[in-house]
Amino acid sequence: MNANLFNNTNNKPRILIAPLDWGLGHATRCIPIINKLLILNCEVVIAAEGPIKKLLQQEYPHLLYLDLRGYRITYSRKKFWLPLKMLFQVPKIFFSIYKEQRWLKKAIRLHTIDVVLSDNRFGMYCSLVPCLYITHQLSIKTNYTFTSWLVQKFHYYFINKYKECWVPDFEEGFSLAGDLSHPKKLPTTPVKYLGPLSRFKKEETEAVYSIAIILSGPEPQRTIFENLIINDLKRFEENVILVRGIPEGGLSIEHSINSLTIHNHLPSAELGRVIQQADLIISRCGYSTVMDLIKLQKKAILVPTPGQTEQEYLANYLREQQNFYCVPQEEFSFAVDYKKAQSFNFTHQGWNNQSFDVIIENFVDGLNNN
Repeated sequence: MNANLFNNTNNKPRILIAPLDWGLGHATRCIPIINKLLILNCEVVIAAEGPIKKLLQQEYPHLLYLDLRGYRITYSRKKFWLPLKMLFQVPKIFFSIYKEQRWLKKAIRLHTIDVVLSDNRFGMYCSLVPCLYITHQLSIKTNYTFTSWLVQKFHYYFINKYKECWVPDFEEGFSLAGDLSHPKKLPTTPVKYLGPLSRFKKEETEAVYSIAIILSGPEPQRTIFENLIINDLKRFEENVILVRGIPEGGLSIEHSINSLTIHNHLPSAELGRVIQQADLIISRCGYSTVMDLIKLQKKAILVPTPGQTEQEYLANYLREQQNFYCVPQEEFSFAVDYKKAQSFNFTHQGWNNQSFDVIIENFVDGLNNN
């Protein structure tokens, strides 16, 4: 398809959305924003590559997609080596920021972009059009106070380049992200709390599965966790469904477990239905997953990606709130934790997200009135 055919001639606001490629959650939480923008008669253009692009193409095959190289961050197999591995990738991150800055200026002119929405991509800002930043990590947790302060300063430096910062969490009362989204000091750019975002709709369904395992996140940890669970499932006789979180496809898994159903990926509507058909969910502790499970009011065992300090903080915080049963991967035992989760006193939070519609509608009204 010739992208030049998409030059904007109908006076609809054309909005470029660019999710970070660090797991699928940055893309999935953009789905309710995309849906709302389309309802409000905006044109949406997606900038992505790889699994992120594939996932969104399955949801929106009619949209224009621009190839934008991701940061392509990789993880270590051992938690101990992750900080060093991340340190070695800092030059690559800065080079990616430089490249996406140059890419963005060309894309805005070539495709007549009116607004840019960046989900955690640091360099998707310029002076040509309004650029907005989406993140739930205003405070970034590391294992040390100094490095936490340093990384937050780095993050705020880029956030303050944007016109606004949108935070997918409640502004007052109960917070899904705790200190991550409500730091003591906010960036200088205006911050607006969208409320939590989820692509799913809660429906009344009958139980089909005892457990739904929803995997995601960077390699090799995704595969390590997958192999750990499948090995334990050999002794589990109840119905289980595994969604591997590989939208671009991959090698099939050979197994002899009659009660296990496996999918590489499922579209949003079908995945939402599967989650609601399960008595218990096992997944990573990514923030987008947390928002989905809160909306669907599901009981879950959450296992943070080893070394990913944001997920480890969320796991501790949400277990203290009794929202979810959370356990580190190095301590995870399917048989033990499944039994403990059955007796865990889950506390479900309500879902009231009126601020989302107000903020998005006011934003689009402002574009149409300019």
